[in-house]
Amino acid sequence: MSTTKTNSLDDHKQLHVAMFPWLAFGHIIPFLELSKFIAEKGHKVSFLSTTRNIQRLPTLPSHLSPLINLVKLTLPHVQELPQNAEATMDLRTDDTHDHLKRAYDGLKPEVTQFLEEESPDWIIYDFAPYWLPSVAAGLGISRAFFSIFNAWFITFLGASPDYLINSSDTVEDFLTPREWIPLPSKLCFQKHEASSFAGHFYVNASGVSDAYRIGMVLKGSDCMFIRHSYEFEPQWLTLLEKLHQQPVVPVGLVPPKTPTNVGDKDETWVPIKKWLDGQQKGHVVYVALGSEVMLSKTELAELALGLEISGLPFFWALRKPLGSTESNSLELPDGFLERTRDRGVVWTSWVPQLQILSHESVGGFLTHCGWGSIVEGLMFGHALIMLPFLVDQGLNARVLVDKQVGIEVPRNEEDGSFTKDSVARSLRTVVVDDEGKIYKTNAMGLSQIFGDTKLEKKYINHFVDYLEKKRHVLEA
Repeated sequence: MSTTKTNSLDDHKQLHVAMFPWLAFGHIIPFLELSKFIAEKGHKVSFLSTTRNIQRLPTLPSHLSPLINLVKLTLPHVQELPQNAEATMDLRTDDTHDHLKRAYDGLKPEVTQFLEEESPDWIIYDFAPYWLPSVAAGLGISRAFFSIFNAWFITFLGASPDYLINSSDTVEDFLTPREWIPLPSKLCFQKHEASSFAGHFYVNASGVSDAYRIGMVLKGSDCMFIRHSYEFEPQWLTLLEKLHQQPVVPVGLVPPKTPTNVGDKDETWVPIKKWLDGQQKGHVVYVALGSEVMLSKTELAELALGLEISGLPFFWALRKPLGSTESNSLELPDGFLERTRDRGVVWTSWVPQLQILSHESVGGFLTHCGWGSIVEGLMFGHALIMLPFLVDQGLNARVLVDKQVGIEVPRNEEDGSFTKDSVARSLRTVVVDDEGKIYKTNAMGLSQIFGDTKLEKKYINHFVDYLEKKRHVLEA
């Protein structure tokens, strides 16, 4: 059995914190950012992931690399997965994600051995390793779930860990506000989103449901760390703590630092900056739907034609998902590139997103509403044109529409389809019409929170202080 010790002499000894994210770079990178914050305070971090994912990580700052140990794990072979697939972006279809979870569960013996041999003070993990809290508890290691999702999403999922573990929710349950949310909120999914989301509550090819995974993770944790802040929608943090009856510690919104090494000589940034410099201030639409969203041929065409008929200049970061093998996955409408050459750029490789968003010519951000992208857009005060696709994105869009920082592209309620006209109308409304002024004003107002580095530092200090004071020590 473990106890909590807060002896002041002991509080400042160097901690050893182990980090174990899910195998998606939308999760891995926030976990790595948190690792850097911990290391900045002089603590040791062991960052556990698979060999290929470790190799794909950005280079660590030289002053932190001695404190962050990148631990390479061997992902067990699962027949249904493509060769060398170790992250969700290596997969072609969503249904293979469940087989990746099965492979991830196969890491249990290696992770257990690491914990037994290294005895870290803390293990901070993601939603997926439902087996890990009990392993760590048996070794007297402090345990925390780090949610890269925000507080309203976790609250919407379930009324308690046991609710999630035993859940039998269906599509209909996600179409109306949840009964345990007493807030004046209309938070719910649209029908086309609910149909997809309900799959997370059914047992899948991994042997358990995603709801079961997160329920077990929450139930076995000492606390929850979450990417949220009391300055933005604080009522959700309070409700989440009340429902789950465990400490919920916000780590802040974690706005990324704009890299200082992307300068005027950077091969990628130079041509992009030159193009942006030539555009009218506040008129460019930046379009980026993340690395996980796979548009159908129809969706790709409607989005492209919507950009075209909007008449607005645009920069479209259109990356083919790494796992995609369809030859038509980047097949744009005939003549589109020629017709828009004078006012649009379609960029099909990595882009310096933060540099683009910080450029004065950008006047709107067409986004899939991933939480990380929202943070990046609002830290620069950009009004949003929202086109959500996966998991939490629809709920994020509902909240941000209520905050009047942008609009959601209208879609067919049943199948989620959208048209070029609805895309074009949404873009013009936000970027150039008088109606869009309120969105720009509100987004700029929120940049005071989302881009506040002093506020962020305060949250990180509190987070690391919590790690120092609340770790467990085995009883003598």
